[in-house]
Amino acid sequence: MNIRSQISMVFHLDKCIGCHTCSIACKNIWTDRKGAEYMWWNNVETKPGTGYPGKWEDQEIYKGGWEKDGTGIALKGAGKKKGLANIFHNPHLPVIDDYYEPFTYKYLDLIESPAGDDQPTARPISMITGEPMDIKMGPNWDDDLSGTPDYARKDPNLLKLSPAEQQAMFQLERMAFFYLPRICNHCLNPACVAACPSGAIYKRGEDGVVLINQDVCRAWRMCVTACPYKKSYYNWNSGKSEKCILCYPRIEAGYAPACMHSCVGRIRYLGVMLYDADQIERVASSDDGSLIQNHLDIIQDPFDPAVIASAKANGVADSTIHAAQYSPTYKFVKKWGLALPLHPEFRTLPMLFYVPPLLPVMASLSKVDNTAQSQKMNDIAKYWPDNWLYDTSTEELWGTLEQARFPLEYMANMFSAGKTSWVADRLKKLMAVRIHRRAVTVGDISAEKAAKVLADTGLDARTAEDIYYLTALAKFDDRFVIPAAHREQAIEMLEFTGDVKGSTGFGFKGGTAGRGA
Repeated sequence: MNIRSQISMVFHLDKCIGCHTCSIACKNIWTDRKGAEYMWWNNVETKPGTGYPGKWEDQEIYKGGWEKDGTGIALKGAGKKKGLANIFHNPHLPVIDDYYEPFTYKYLDLIESPAGDDQPTARPISMITGEPMDIKMGPNWDDDLSGTPDYARKDPNLLKLSPAEQQAMFQLERMAFFYLPRICNHCLNPACVAACPSGAIYKRGEDGVVLINQDVCRAWRMCVTACPYKKSYYNWNSGKSEKCILCYPRIEAGYAPACMHSCVGRIRYLGVMLYDADQIERVASSDDGSLIQNHLDIIQDPFDPAVIASAKANGVADSTIHAAQYSPTYKFVKKWGLALPLHPEFRTLPMLFYVPPLLPVMASLSKVDNTAQSQKMNDIAKYWPDNWLYDTSTEELWGTLEQARFPLEYMANMFSAGKTSWVADRLKKLMAVRIHRRAVTVGDISAEKAAKVLADTGLDARTAEDIYYLTALAKFDDRFVIPAAHREQAIEMLEFTGDVKGSTGFGFKGGTAGRGA
């Protein structure tokens, strides 16, 4: 047992309102420099849709992540041999059109244009060349299903659905969408780290945050190919690769990352999880059928004395272990079983998990006639306009999962490598919590029926209340349990190695004055 600590995240997709405040907060802090205009370390996509960059989920195009190679795994499109073969031309790199050509407007034309009969306009100009351009797309061009034939219908997650199912998703009465916010997953088995020929990318030992040493980066761009989530970017001005750093200067000071701190929907949770590093190779090499379970099993119980002893032996601080014991991410992922990783089949073991969206919101809406109302009154006695009945009987509730506006297969292609049972289990728990709360607050569902629904999902009333609190009522300190930074250990390490300058990249330097001397 080799217990390490890892900062992890959970995004609750039922709560995301698609406001893009997180993206703007990150953009204003980290990617407002020349060469980074097209970068969105945090972006919010509309699903179904092709995302940013376009079709990033299709690894037949980009060759990102890992693939099974005998009993082990190998990088799909990078590595020594593949990297050498593509050293002068890498066909798997996304080009600027896959992202979008960043643009602004020539606003001075509105002010400085001479008097005339026509209304002056601000022409769009490229932020790369400075020349006038025609805008073709942007980072959220398909927002809210805009351009559905060109974007939503080309979602790679639809490929495994039958033509009839794909067609049904876009019928007007059934059409729906949800938002998918994405940042770097800070994976346990990051393909970007393994692919970098220069060794510039590394995981921090104290919290697992994946960083790029700007002094060592030589712009091979193998990290861009290797990352299946396409969250490593190339700065065309500096000639260096850049990526999300999880706002680690903020975390070290006890503050939440900017995207999480500014989240309007409060969908984001951050906390520590303890994992067994000795299991990474075995888990990443698992068969498809056991991959997700093994991924979850690598996360250890922070209250287990053996786990605590191993963590302390590896230098994990008591404050970090304490943070792991109160981690909201551990509760969502392990204790309650509500969150899943995005595309686990990429085998990077991402540490960003998602609570899948519950669509539709209603447990069930079924058409009834007047003669059937008296029979239904004994169960629920709640009727909607135009003879629509809110039916929460257990059989009807679970049956609606198969008729949801989003097919389970679609959600499973995103969050469980095609295993519909994993998604169905989490949606049932979300439904059960809602029915429990409806029984408590509205009272039109009997306590016995609510208890039966909870029991069917392995939950009880106390757990349902805990889930409800952390989902809907949690305060800042409940959503972000950030371990104390032990700066004295970092200073000792720098002094031991003789590196008194230090460098975090992006212009931040730390010398003796920066260390409080």
